[in-house]
Amino acid sequence: KYPSIAFTKDSLQTGLYANIYLTERPKYSLGMDLDVSHSNIQQVGLAFSPSLQARNLFKGAENLSLTGRLNIGSSNDQSITATDNRLFNLLEFGADVNLTFPRIWFPFANTSKLIPTYTLPQTRLSLGTSFQKNIGLDKQTFNTILGYNWSPNDFKRNNVELLNIQFVNNVNPSRFFNVYQNSYERLDGIADSYDDANQFPELAEYFEPNDDADGLELIIPSGTTGFTDAIIDRTVSSTTEDYNEVRSIEERRERLTENNLIFATNYTFSKHNQRSITDNSFHRFRLKVESAGNLLSALSYVVPFNQNSNEDLLVFGVPFSQYIKTEFDYIKYWDMSRSNVLAFRSFLGIAIPYGNADNIPFVRSYFAGGSNDNRAWNPYSLGPGKTNEINDFNEANLKLALNLEYRFPVVGDIKGALFADAGNIWNVFDSEDDPDKTFNGIDSLADIALGTGFGIRYDFTYFLIRVDLGFKTYNPAEEISKRWFRDYNFANSVLQIGINYPF
Repeated sequence: KYPSIAFTKDSLQTGLYANIYLTERPKYSLGMDLDVSHSNIQQVGLAFSPSLQARNLFKGAENLSLTGRLNIGSSNDQSITATDNRLFNLLEFGADVNLTFPRIWFPFANTSKLIPTYTLPQTRLSLGTSFQKNIGLDKQTFNTILGYNWSPNDFKRNNVELLNIQFVNNVNPSRFFNVYQNSYERLDGIADSYDDANQFPELAEYFEPNDDADGLELIIPSGTTGFTDAIIDRTVSSTTEDYNEVRSIEERRERLTENNLIFATNYTFSKHNQRSITDNSFHRFRLKVESAGNLLSALSYVVPFNQNSNEDLLVFGVPFSQYIKTEFDYIKYWDMSRSNVLAFRSFLGIAIPYGNADNIPFVRSYFAGGSNDNRAWNPYSLGPGKTNEINDFNEANLKLALNLEYRFPVVGDIKGALFADAGNIWNVFDSEDDPDKTFNGIDSLADIALGTGFGIRYDFTYFLIRVDLGFKTYNPAEEISKRWFRDYNFANSVLQIGINYPF
């Protein structure tokens, strides 16, 4: 730490000596981070993150990092406050262990000729876990990564995760309809046609009086489960439309409450030509390919895995995910002189399930909207396709995004921006068959949403705080005649707050 260089002339005054002075870093160091946050999940949250760094652990420049996390928050969810009225009734804690060393470690192989030392190779081993209480479905996650990275030069970088294993366990799947309110409202809206105890006495036990309005509502979880089973099993007579809608809601519930085992390998290549941090005329390209489940699928021919009712292969009682995923990301900057910059980004990502899966795990799917995406929509609120916020968290397995932003100085450290964001998400090659949600060729490009707006940023040199206001310019969820400038007003604008530039 604190390096300095001092130049001195030699005795004959014919040359210069460069003396470099270094101060050794301590072998061990402690750290502590404190965050205060607010979100749609918690009114206020406090996060503590202690860490321990151990440098040069085995005398070969290996670095070990131990990090803990504790997050407590206050929820206004009535299903939580009814049983836990404490101020801080949300809890999340976890820990991560990371070990990095400056060489490629690969069992039973010497990679020095393939990846020479001048490319600055590095191996990373990572183990992590987290536990949630009163957050969503109370997920427990376990993950491990064995990865490598190396840089042939200053402008190219390769990253390989030979093993990326993630296990997600949903502890309280019965809370699904408490968490996903839109799904509950859709199901309860259908159930309104079946709450007459005289006409449907077999369904009477699934309803209770509504506290906020006259009438009845489904009980969570016994009523939602009983009503869904009655419709799907044809215990009661229903219309085809109601049957299909209930089946769709149930399929989504099963998918989002199902535990996930992701056993993946991925490769990422990135390239840019930016000469320095002050260079505002450059491009950046990133390609990522990920494959999951193939090794476990191959082992199934040797090891007799169990199967569930859908004939999915199970590992530790969980169906493993199987898919191929590809992403392209391209960014281009143009220096317009006098600190004016025009920035463009394009992104295309697709994840195709196959074999042991007919959909993508929620944690690997795409969403649209948010401060770094289409800023006229909130996160998860755009799409899929021409649908209009039918779920609390809308996601799909195909994404297209295009962003254009003109940045200019205002006064001092205050910057301004004008932007246009286009894109959407769709389902493709998976279990979804709703034509409004799926990509059906060139015609589906009419579903690309457009948001425009302006932003103000304050530059702190080392980071930048950004406030953007987005307006829905073209909304594919509206009728065709009402898509342009339908909600183009301050009342329907979306305020986004972010750190640093979105791209």
